[in-house]
Amino acid sequence: MSETLRAGVIGAGVFGGYHARQYARLPGVTFQGVHDIDPGRAAAVAEPLGGRAFAELEAFLESVDVVTVASPATCHAEQALAAVAAGKHVYIEKPIAISIADAERVRVAAAKAGVVVACGHQERVVFQAMGLLDVPEQPLLLEALRHGPPSDRSRDVSAVLDLMVHDIDLALAIAASNPVTAEAEGARGPDGVWDVVRAEASFESGFTAILDVSRQAPARRRTMRIVYPSGEVEIDFVARTFRNSTPFELNADFADTPAASDPLGASVEGFLQAVRGEAPRPVVTAEEAMAALDLAIAVEQALEDAT
Repeated sequence: MSETLRAGVIGAGVFGGYHARQYARLPGVTFQGVHDIDPGRAAAVAEPLGGRAFAELEAFLESVDVVTVASPATCHAEQALAAVAAGKHVYIEKPIAISIADAERVRVAAAKAGVVVACGHQERVVFQAMGLLDVPEQPLLLEALRHGPPSDRSRDVSAVLDLMVHDIDLALAIAASNPVTAEAEGARGPDGVWDVVRAEASFESGFTAILDVSRQAPARRRTMRIVYPSGEVEIDFVARTFRNSTPFELNADFADTPAASDPLGASVEGFLQAVRGEAPRPVVTAEEAMAALDLAIAVEQALEDAT
């Protein structure tokens, strides 16, 4: 592979634009363009950044070395598999797929092709910047709240796969064991999609994760409380502050670190470092993304069972 990586994005939505701007700004990367079913939208994202719109996926894949899949979640697996089949490294926005079977197909195909697959759970970067991934004590409880006002985005999946999957990944990142049960209750939006969900997941170690998400809230709120045997950490992700009563030193200035100030950028850079062999792995691997998806699907099943 040449020293300069040719990069492109599948999907010209909001996150497609974010990824395109990341590739356009990074050294050692040439931004090639965007593939989308709407050529006008693709051009609107790509051309101001020096790239071009690709109407055909095959032509797009021939022009790149690395790909971000930022299309609707229902398309993630199909488009990631096409990229892997073409020998391209892939960063897939969360969720990695909408079924474990599809996620496993992506993982297996990538392993056989020898390409890197990363997934866009970039909240991990913020946890790392705070020091939460290095706390030498296992937590007892995690309570997360993630609320936002109504939006037309991501209506192809439930609030579990759209919002809760972020906090599921964070819970799994600090848990010492695997989840064993999931219970949930919620409310559907006018289109029948789950928009308000409260779930509780129990783990083998006794750790419990209580997760509350809403796409019908009056305002944006994102908080988290993590209880350890020695104290608690309470985080306000909107204010970018936390209160720590544990004896463990966390970074109170995490919001000022380059990674936490641009977690998507740090996640994309981690992906490219893994592609170049400069890092052993991306920030979130396909296997980790599959674990988050597995618990998210269990929550969705619990919702259906409760109705």
